[in-house]
Amino acid sequence: MSTAAILALAMLLDAALGEPDWLWRRLPHPAVLMGRLIGWGDRRLNHGQARRAKGVALLLALMIGAALLGWALSLFGPLIEIILAAILLAQRSLVEHLRAVADGLRQSLPAGRRAVAMIVSRDTAAMPADAVARSAIESGAENLSDGIIAPAFWFLLGGLPGLLVYKIVNTADSMIGYRTPRYADFGWAAARMDDLLNLAPARLTALLIAIPGGVLHRWRDIKADAALHRSPNAGWPEAAMARAIGVALAGPRSYDGRVQQFPWVHGAGARVIGPLEIDAAITRLWQAWLVMWAIALVLACL
Repeated sequence: MSTAAILALAMLLDAALGEPDWLWRRLPHPAVLMGRLIGWGDRRLNHGQARRAKGVALLLALMIGAALLGWALSLFGPLIEIILAAILLAQRSLVEHLRAVADGLRQSLPAGRRAVAMIVSRDTAAMPADAVARSAIESGAENLSDGIIAPAFWFLLGGLPGLLVYKIVNTADSMIGYRTPRYADFGWAAARMDDLLNLAPARLTALLIAIPGGVLHRWRDIKADAALHRSPNAGWPEAAMARAIGVALAGPRSYDGRVQQFPWVHGAGARVIGPLEIDAAITRLWQAWLVMWAIALVLACL
């Protein structure tokens, strides 16, 4: 069975089942195991001198280990690859988290804040309703890239080894890839490698949103808005989503009690938004997923 066929089946399995709570209450999720391994490396190595070199060594060890594990697991056949790839994709889970925010806002503002706090790191306690909706939509767009399109992209190119290498790098970046005194040096390699591995998938994600969203003709505007983002990659799916549903994203937000001024993405879009716009974003997420699935299916047939 081809890699593309395995991916197409894995995407369907993930879309149908998502993250079964009964299973992950009993077993540690692979992402949790990756996190534990990275946390162990952080505790053991992130001190003293030569922290950048230690961070590079840790990342290389993690990537080599992930590639070897992926190769070994792939020897067990397509069924194992389908199941593992489905576990490491997150389309249904992503949609469920966004739907929880929309449903929460329909119930009450505090319920919306509690739901969005599950998926973003910014301060949520005093968020107005439009900021709650914006946060959810931004998270959905960025996680479409990180959690579905990029893993699928690297699975197509490198099979299970490619997928596991991407996931370990992405997990490392989320844990140690911060520009803080503790991680500026130690997490440098993880952050830069994550940027590199997401370079093509982030732009592909923007295309997958823009094509069914009917805004491909605004690609220059999407590109310009993406350049405003502090990340070289995250701005692409966010800018495409903003135009595809006609809203303004980004703008001021608060972290650790301090308001930070970020430029608006598609500033001419609607700023007073709520659950209906989250619903629209969920539709775009499924449309982008469908286009990616169709690409995998076509490649499988070829």
